Amino acid sequence: MAHLVTLATCTLNQWALDWAGNTSRIIQSIQQAKEKGATLRVGPELEISGYGCLDHFLEGDTFLHSWEALSKIIEHPDCQGIVLDIGMPVRHKNVRYNCRVIVYNKRILLIRPKRWLANDGNYREMRYFTNWLREGHVEPYYLESIVSNITGQSTVDFGDGIISTKDTCFACESCEELFTPAAPHSALGLDGVEIFTNSSGSHFELRKLKTRIDLIVEATRKSGGIYLYSNQKGCDGDRLYYDGASMIICNGDILAKGNQFSLEDVEVITATVDLEDVRTFRASPSRGMQAQTSRKFPRIELDVRLSKRFAGMGVTEPLNPVLHTPQEEIGLGGACWLWDYLRRSHAAGFFIPLSGGIDSCATSMIVFSMCRMVHDAMRAGNAQVIKDARMIAGEPPDSTWIPECPEKLCGRIFHTCYMGSKNSSPATRQRAKELAQDIGAYHVNIDIDKITDAIIYVFESCTSWKPIFKSEGGSIAENLALQNIQARTRMVLAYLWAQLLPSLRQRRRQRTNGGSLLVLGSANVDESLRGYLTKYDCSSAEYASKKFKLPILESFINATPTAELEPITSSYVQSDEIDMGLTYDELGEFGRLRKVSKLGPWGAYCKLLSLWGKAAEHGGRAMTPRQIAEKTKLFFTKYAINRHKMTVITPSLHMCPYSPDDNRFDLRPFLYPSFEWAYRKIDGDVREREENPTQAKAKREPQIT
Repeated sequence: MAHLVTLATCTLNQWALDWAGNTSRIIQSIQQAKEKGATLRVGPELEISGYGCLDHFLEGDTFLHSWEALSKIIEHPDCQGIVLDIGMPVRHKNVRYNCRVIVYNKRILLIRPKRWLANDGNYREMRYFTNWLREGHVEPYYLESIVSNITGQSTVDFGDGIISTKDTCFACESCEELFTPAAPHSALGLDGVEIFTNSSGSHFELRKLKTRIDLIVEATRKSGGIYLYSNQKGCDGDRLYYDGASMIICNGDILAKGNQFSLEDVEVITATVDLEDVRTFRASPSRGMQAQTSRKFPRIELDVRLSKRFAGMGVTEPLNPVLHTPQEEIGLGGACWLWDYLRRSHAAGFFIPLSGGIDSCATSMIVFSMCRMVHDAMRAGNAQVIKDARMIAGEPPDSTWIPECPEKLCGRIFHTCYMGSKNSSPATRQRAKELAQDIGAYHVNIDIDKITDAIIYVFESCTSWKPIFKSEGGSIAENLALQNIQARTRMVLAYLWAQLLPSLRQRRRQRTNGGSLLVLGSANVDESLRGYLTKYDCSSAEYASKKFKLPILESFINATPTAELEPITSSYVQSDEIDMGLTYDELGEFGRLRKVSKLGPWGAYCKLLSLWGKAAEHGGRAMTPRQIAEKTKLFFTKYAINRHKMTVITPSLHMCPYSPDDNRFDLRPFLYPSFEWAYRKIDGDVREREENPTQAKAKREPQIT
């Protein structure tokens, strides 16, 4: 006989410390889950407080307000008659834990602390929480009075247990635990758990979603079971975008999957599954023998059935989800993060210095992607998006405005400015103008020569020395100083225009001022690694691409990257790659070796001997060991000299695993000694290869010891 159970998992756009908003979205998700006939609802990790509270998790207020919010949820009339798996921080015996709270009809069944904490990359959970190391152990937790007054309980079970209903059983596995070699679902499955709930705070990174899907599919394909994966969505207050994509998977088949990128604050997905399918899947003798000797977990009894039996209820068929390409992930992920940043900061829009180069073009296209998503959501009737868009655009409270097209919306909230100088080319000025026109942005065209000339005049009048560019016979120091003056002048002007443009356009007449704009920066990750940027230039900002059918993009893509900070002559045009001494492809390779592969100068040199030393027809660059050594030393020398610039880099959306973000992801010194020790070792290897070319051909790449 079929035992059909409808289960719900949800994606919520939570905001750290937004107690009222987070609570409201949780209740909305429970209401929607019940409307869809679900008997079990799972929410994201730390959904009550928001995942990104950071050091606020060290404050007693955060735990108090979490219990206050939970009390409102469990006593709400719409939150009865369904089993709830809710995430929040809990203090037990003066120890802070990242917990799941299992609730049914105003009764707390179990508080399940996270066993394995995420503590690498962007994650610092061990700074705030402690692992629960007692597998299969449950003990009493003395309940806060604000909740015990509702539940009538003085103590509840706290620890690693299983919820056993009249027809099945389920248990929790939280986020990082899925990624560990000995994931809890293996032992829990052998002890009879048929439904696994995984509440996650997994942030967006290019191609990361496929890794999540593969892990869950493999987990249930190997040991069987129903897996409910719930992930947070949106920018909850810092550099990360949580990309949702909540899923329901059974026996290796994906039954339901939520959106990875959308502007919906609450998204609930459900699937109806036959519990007998899990039991049949687990019929192998080898699994049965392992189950006999596996660890036994304590069970908390719940006198209710999750399954239902009524006509017209069929099982959910498997689906084959289509994943976004990395290019689509950049455009959509960046757009969603920017939208949350904009609406939650209550700014009047964005401003970007549009240089006519590819970096500011790419950033502008992400903003245009945001405008397309917002326009589509407004047209689809998303009430929250409509409300937020009207607020940002300066519409009065009784407005019925909905833009005709994305370009109209872009014209209201996105502002671009070409800040030219005598070193700028007509081509970049025209590209900037055409791009702004094509996407509908409000565009300003200005020149900065009078400002830079005035600054140089002050220096000259004081010192009786006028610095000149390298192309005019000046020194390297003069050349850099004259370039940096232009870049830093653009930063000051960018913030001036961002503060005054809304007032100039008479935005928000109902207020005493027009609001201000968030300044967008456009710094290249690989250039940042090399240090090829000016500290406090126009990449200083609040935020550091052919689907759009904009022909002007081809001219940006095909243009030679140039800073246009030096005079253009008949024999000289500044080139970024020539200035850096490395191509962008080479910089990208060094970036991956440095961060992802965790290699220093010697290790990078050893790896590049095999990667770049091969002939071109075999995928290499046909470089000699000396050429590889020179490029390795150049990169790490410039990297060390310029690392201090990353300490003030603008907060930006984390997208890739070789990000140089100094705030949390890539923690390094900013005052380095020379890499003389490693360089001597590299030079010695080069000499040995050049002195013994016959041996060098047969020699394998040196060992990294």
